Amino acid sequence: MKKLKVFVLGAVLSCSLILMVGCATSELVDKWNDSSFQGPPLTKMLVISVSKNETQRRSWEDAFSVELAKYRVAGTPSYRLYPDAVPDTNQVMQTIQSDGFNGVLIIRRLPAEMNAEYKAGYVTRERNMRYYPHTDRLMTYYATIHHDAYIDSEKVDIRSIDVWATKNEGQMIWSATSETPEPNSVRTVRPEIVSLVLSELAKQSIVASGR
Repeated sequence: MKKLKVFVLGAVLSCSLILMVGCATSELVDKWNDSSFQGPPLTKMLVISVSKNETQRRSWEDAFSVELAKYRVAGTPSYRLYPDAVPDTNQVMQTIQSDGFNGVLIIRRLPAEMNAEYKAGYVTRERNMRYYPHTDRLMTYYATIHHDAYIDSEKVDIRSIDVWATKNEGQMIWSATSETPEPNSVRTVRPEIVSLVLSELAKQSIVASGR
């Protein structure tokens, strides 16, 4: 449980720093799971979205809690217990102990990144038509077109998702990072990420198979 306490504190602090400083398909990268976790699957989870934006916090927590129900997990959004702000470390630990949660899911946004890709220049020949007045005819000719090299860059939205089992001292059992190139809206991105995460948790038997 001490390990989980330290992690929760670190997650809250790191997100606070990020917030102060600052529609494509999402994917999960840097996926990791603790092979020593033997189950049984988690059945009661506290869902925490570490965000100062209350609307976003509630939306993410609701989305995960609703999807967790499809995997026979009772998910509780942290805002239902702590409506005014994201719970601090002590509050999380007290809630885990008093309410019997056997898992915690924490999602937080990380600084966005810019992915740059070099596109080499190339040459093409294009067919064109030209009218010649003195012959009153259309003539075909081919032009050589030089296309310059350029740098193609896109902004990537990044989020970290971690799942902890609370037994004993607490242990992180799964972690991943979601990447979404140039998202148009969080509303569009959210169901993608939630679905990807729950599917992976089911594959690792961290939660039961979906209905």
